[in-house]
Formats: sequence, structure tokens, C-alpha cells
Amino acid sequence: MDELPVRVYAKQDDLAADAARMVQSFLTECIAARGTASAILATGNSQIRFLDELIKLGGVDWSKLTLFHMDEYLGLERDHKASFGRYMRERVESRVKPKVFHYLDGNSDQPLDECSRYADLLHAQEIDLCCLGIGENGHLAFNDPHVADFDDPWTVKVVSLDLKCRQQQVDEGHFPNVEQMPRFAYTLTIPTLCAVRKMVCISPEKRKAQAVHNALRDAVSTSCPASYLRTQKQAVLLLDTDSAALL
Repeated sequence: MDELPVRVYAKQDDLAADAARMVQSFLTECIAARGTASAILATGNSQIRFLDELIKLGGVDWSKLTLFHMDEYLGLERDHKASFGRYMRERVESRVKPKVFHYLDGNSDQPLDECSRYADLLHAQEIDLCCLGIGENGHLAFNDPHVADFDDPWTVKVVSLDLKCRQQQVDEGHFPNVEQMPRFAYTLTIPTLCAVRKMVCISPEKRKAQAVHNALRDAVSTSCPASYLRTQKQAVLLLDTDSAALL
């Protein structure tokens, strides 16, 4: 669709396995060429099988990798079960021991200073890879429609979360109800996510079908932030038959 290659797989397991092979091959090429690599990783239920497959596949010298994550709730304790930092520590860092994993501090007393600190870390090197998903409201990271900006001057910013985004987190089991969810979060902005050499967007499951349809069939617009992927030659979108059902 426009500049964006789209692959559709019969099953989510097939998607996860091919995504793992794609990412493994790209990272090993980066390390072979420069002796190091860097990547931004996403959390969320849609990424779990992919991360498991990537780690199981092997072949990546994780000691040469610098890793980042793309968002975090504001004011959430680092060990809360919904913390994205905890997700990454348990599902990635503790299993593969990267060179370094830079975390957003959701509990920082100075959120704008935290945005600047994390932006400096991102600017200190070229970022090779971004692995991400699409939210049920079409968001990328926590760039919900009402805060998304394709020309955002910020690298990292604090945003309010819309109701559909918050409800998705409840439905995925991370919070008991929307009232107990943080209303604000840190997010890498859309230009930051796209300023990488390769983007692999993994978006399976029927609950993503409407957002995928809007991203690929409607106009490129912040009303569906994921539609911006259609302008990114370095991106690829991976779907299963459920998430592609409305195409």
C-alpha cells in the first residue's frame, strides 16, 4: 500500500516466526558491518510470540545490542505488572543480556527532564531497528489520534491517553478498569520511531482489524496514526488473516 509492503500470514505463529527470522537477519547484518546495533522494542500482547520466537531462534549476539523501549506510563511503579519496563526486563533483558537496555523512568519527579534524558540517549547513536505494533485506535507507541503529529518537534513527550487506548489495556488484562489506569504516559514520537533504518510492524488478531483497515484504506491522517507507515519505505507491516479480515 503506497510505500509500505504488507505481508499476510495464515496464522499468528507463522507471522511471529517470519518476523523473528527477518529481525535476526537484519540485526546480524548490522553487527557484522559495524560491530554493534541498536533497536527500539514494543511491548503489548501482540509482541509476545515474536519476542519469544526471536530469542528461541538464536544467532544474535545480544551483547552487541543497545536497546530502548518506546513508551511507559507516567507515575507507575517500576514493578507494577503493567509497567513496560518490567515487561522488557522479564521478557527480554533477563533472557538475552544485551549490552545495555535504556529504560524510561515512569516515576521520575521531573517528567520533562526525563523526556530530555531519554532523547539524549536516542540521539547519541543511529538507531537501526524499530519493532512496533498498531493499537486498536490506530496508535503507534502512545501517539493516540488526538496527540499524534507527523512533524512532531519532540523526540520523547508526555501525552494523555484516550479512552479507547486505555480500554485496550484493560481488555488485555493489565488493569482492572480504566479508572485505575494512568491517564498520562511517555511516548517516543512518530518522527522518532520512523528515524530508523528498518521498521517491522507486527499487528495480528481480529481486534486490530478495524485499525488495520483504517491505516491502509483511509487517507494518511493522524485520525489513524498508523496510516503514516504508508509513507515509510523502510517499514514492513505483518498481519495475520484475522487482522487483515476487513481488507
